[in-house]
Amino acid sequence: MADITHLISDLHLCETQPHLLKLFEHYMHNIAPESQELYVLGDLFEVWVGDDHHTTFNQNVIQLFKNYSQQYGQLYFAHGNRDFLLGKQFASQTGASLISEPYHLILGTHKTCLMHGDTLCTDDVEYQRFRTMVRNPVWQQELLKQPVEKRLAFASSIREKSKDEMSDKDSEIMDVNQMSVEKCFVDNECEWLIHGHTHREAHHQMMINEKKHHRIVLSDWNEQGHYLKFKDNQLLSLYFKL
Repeated sequence: MADITHLISDLHLCETQPHLLKLFEHYMHNIAPESQELYVLGDLFEVWVGDDHHTTFNQNVIQLFKNYSQQYGQLYFAHGNRDFLLGKQFASQTGASLISEPYHLILGTHKTCLMHGDTLCTDDVEYQRFRTMVRNPVWQQELLKQPVEKRLAFASSIREKSKDEMSDKDSEIMDVNQMSVEKCFVDNECEWLIHGHTHREAHHQMMINEKKHHRIVLSDWNEQGHYLKFKDNQLLSLYFKL
């Protein structure tokens, strides 16, 4: 039996969107078990303020992942711009490995690079400055010293600010920069680049140094879920509904 790898991204799970949890439960119970590896490429949660934020909702998500890692396959998490505070405790509880980006692996015969995708959006200079700040380990440690309630209030204010800024930004600014994409391919010596973040599901092909390269973008989850399935040296983009 051939090994199967799944990749998902941008679920944005939160208690105020119960249909997303139902989609996720369906995926973890009925679809994910066919795979031997599952990669979550960031923004699993709409917000994650620290592994010490214990709620029934969060525990349900953790348990679903734990069931997968104990019964079916290996589990990997990359940080997104919404859940950059996912830590070692979360990884331990789910039985997962935290991966840093760019993350290199071989899918079949293809040298592949995985990332959330926000680092490719270099035209959004303001966001890149913010990202540099919040990914600083010292900044994160100081934030995690604050009570959970204060962290939740901070996250809420950041989300509101982000919504206001997005309404004023050209949509192309929030997409990837082509030169950054090409540099990523060259620097990582990869044939495939797989990422999320932009919510613009697509399969782009480009020629770099007279060689064909592929950039595969994962969709966010909304009325339907989306995942990539790698089997028999083929990568399939699949949607599902309840």
